[in-house]
Amino acid sequence: MGHSEMGLAVAGLSESEIKQRTKDLASGDWSAFSSGERTAFQMAHRLTREPARITDGDIKGLVKAFGPHRALDVIWHAAWGNYMTRVADAFQFPLERENCFMPLKKDGKKR
Repeated sequence: MGHSEMGLAVAGLSESEIKQRTKDLASGDWSAFSSGERTAFQMAHRLTREPARITDGDIKGLVKAFGPHRALDVIWHAAWGNYMTRVADAFQFPLERENCFMPLKKDGKKR
């Protein structure tokens, strides 16, 4: 989840919030998230695992939750993440060891 963690840092979450969020996401139990978030996660999961099985109903659910433009953002971002993962896997790129987007501590050192 390296890039997801970086995105959450850019969104302003603290290191502890990022750890909890990624743990919750990875568990597959998304009940603590809003209905819209669960809809987006389900779409991203399906796009990752079974892209040929996406239905008009899936798209309509996203549009209902987010509107047409943000629904497109969800689809695009999930597809882009899948693309980047497949490219990185093909070239066997290692994940970054640290999150370059986490703010520095007060002493100026990285977390």
